[in-house]
Amino acid sequence: MKQLTHEEILQALDHPVFKMISETADRLQLECYVIGGWVRDLLLGRPSKDIDVVVVGNGVERPGIVIAEAMKSKLGGKANIAIYRNFGTAQLKYNHLEVEFVGARRESYDRNSRKPITEDGTLEEDQNRRDFTINAMALCLNQQRFGELVDPFNGLYDLEDGIIATPLDPDITFSDDPLRMMRCIRFATQLNFYIEDETFQALERNKERIKIISEERIADELNKIILSPVPSKGFIDLDRCGLLELIFPELAALQGVETRNGKAHKDNFYHTLEVLDNVARMQSAPSLWLRWAALLHDIGKPKSKRWDPLLGWTFHNHNNIGAKMIPGIFRRMKLPTNEKMKYVQKLVELHMRPIVIADEEVTDSAVRRLLFEAGDDIDDLMLLCTADITSKNEEKKRRFRQNFELVRHKLVEIEEKDRIRNFQPPVSGEDIMAMFGLPPCREVGTLKSRIKDAILDGEIPNEYQAARDLLIAEAEKIGLSIRE
Repeated sequence: MKQLTHEEILQALDHPVFKMISETADRLQLECYVIGGWVRDLLLGRPSKDIDVVVVGNGVERPGIVIAEAMKSKLGGKANIAIYRNFGTAQLKYNHLEVEFVGARRESYDRNSRKPITEDGTLEEDQNRRDFTINAMALCLNQQRFGELVDPFNGLYDLEDGIIATPLDPDITFSDDPLRMMRCIRFATQLNFYIEDETFQALERNKERIKIISEERIADELNKIILSPVPSKGFIDLDRCGLLELIFPELAALQGVETRNGKAHKDNFYHTLEVLDNVARMQSAPSLWLRWAALLHDIGKPKSKRWDPLLGWTFHNHNNIGAKMIPGIFRRMKLPTNEKMKYVQKLVELHMRPIVIADEEVTDSAVRRLLFEAGDDIDDLMLLCTADITSKNEEKKRRFRQNFELVRHKLVEIEEKDRIRNFQPPVSGEDIMAMFGLPPCREVGTLKSRIKDAILDGEIPNEYQAARDLLIAEAEKIGLSIRE
């Protein structure tokens, strides 16, 4: 981390919105500070557009709203300002920036809720209530002290040392608002920081408190962990402190190695995290749902695990079992159950297919069927399967990757030749009913499937005339003739 000089901080604050806030605060004789994430990211050299401004009221009711309304009068139609009187906050959107104004406050909590009881407070009290030292730093916006850093908990040093710690007693911090436990691990993962020992021990002590947090809030933090550069770090920390078993028992169940007759299987938890990290490293742009597919690709293994005296440990059909588990997981976590979930299901269900093809003879028929079933998601499936090659045997990995290249080459070749991706048989069910005078019935489905299989197996080309000729021949076998 580069230490910013006062001049560099002033340069970062050299934006019309900060100057207007400063002038407005001075005119109204209110203390005003930019605080939290924007200050943290500025000092880390990370981009940030969301700005939190805390206003010390000194007896003025809802001081954040007072400044926002004064800004609205000054800017007129140049800015969008939303006032939330029930919460004492206001939001300003101006010149590609979003600024949220709130009065400085102190908080107290009821044990059964993370929603605080708030009262007007000082800047010191507002900083005391912040989750982590690196999020408690403030820069003064009043002209006399413009750009002065107020850092009572040495958050700057924690930024330099890469440490996540709470401003006050971590047991109180996490018990008051248990979502902060997820945020602690999320920030440590995103920033590649170390969770300070006392803070981590408080995670362990307070883990059961996570049960009062809604699934939506937990899933939001999980998504941010998954989208981090090295997401495995977050899941390992969740496991170490005991939160993982409470929020994601299916993933925790992947842990452990069992040995029988000298034969052991790999630890599927750490294998899964390696696959997830591989996907994160291989992606040109982060894709949340492809990473979810990586996280869930072996989720069915605990249910499918069997001991075979000849083969050792087996996990037959774990891909299909895992795909069937996904709707329940998504519903419980309040994740979307639309096409995004279906995409994850598809990749989990199909993730063994390219591996099986690569491990055997790469036939045109097998590749056609893979291309047909994966459709437009074939590239993501191949990326997931490549990431799934985690063997410690370098020769085995080399062979798999070499065979995967054959599969990729065949996919391109067959796509160009047969136009299989997302194809529909040239003869539709409606065509069959019209040709043979049939109502919707089993025979129509049978004939349509026969045409599809013939194309996928390379028996006939993906063309109308060839499909029609085969259809007539197959119909005759079951006593059907074309209606004149």
